[in-house]
Amino acid sequence: MKIEEFKIANLKCGGCETTIKKGLLKIEGVSSVKIDNDKDTVTVTYDDSLDKVKITNKLHSLGYPEATEENGLLLKLKSYASCMMGKVDNL
Repeated sequence: MKIEEFKIANLKCGGCETTIKKGLLKIEGVSSVKIDNDKDTVTVTYDDSLDKVKITNKLHSLGYPEATEENGLLLKLKSYASCMMGKVDNL
């Protein structure tokens, strides 16, 4: 098992957390996801056989790129849409 911490952009609230957790847990080999809103980090526990690029690609596709990546308007808009979906899932 590997444990990796990702510093991400656009993390705003519990809705974002829900969307990120659900999205990452759908990846085969990911066993747990912990999110720290205050530090803008996502900690993922996953199988050794899983390439971490799959995790970063999923985060990016949800609108939450790593903080070191370019964070343009499109990604910010994606993150707001993901956030709203996460809030709806929490209802």
